[in-house]
Amino acid sequence: MTVVAWILQIVLALAFLGAGGMKLARPRPALVASGMGFAEDFSDSAVKGIGVLEVLGAIGLILPAVTGIATWLVPVAAIGLALVMAGAVVVHVRRKEPFVPPLVLGVLSLVLAVLRFAYPA
Repeated sequence: MTVVAWILQIVLALAFLGAGGMKLARPRPALVASGMGFAEDFSDSAVKGIGVLEVLGAIGLILPAVTGIATWLVPVAAIGLALVMAGAVVVHVRRKEPFVPPLVLGVLSLVLAVLRFAYPA
């Protein structure tokens, strides 16, 4: 079961690192132009804040488990990312945009949290 958890951790960390890194690296108008329409409804600092949360969550999925220090942070990071994705689902539903990708990431984050509470890293 821990192999499944590790695969899920790596996949989620890469997804959140990519998404958060893009929000941090690109200006808001470029994000809107590339298809992230939700950024129109948020300030520059809010979009950067979401990016920071996603990057920190991605780091929190991997670093504690790799180092063996404070491994309880892995499921906590997964729950935090699930909450971020719950907010993303609400925003996308209100904007009548596709909401399945953040929903899937949120559910997978919850699955990882349950796995890591049951089988600590």
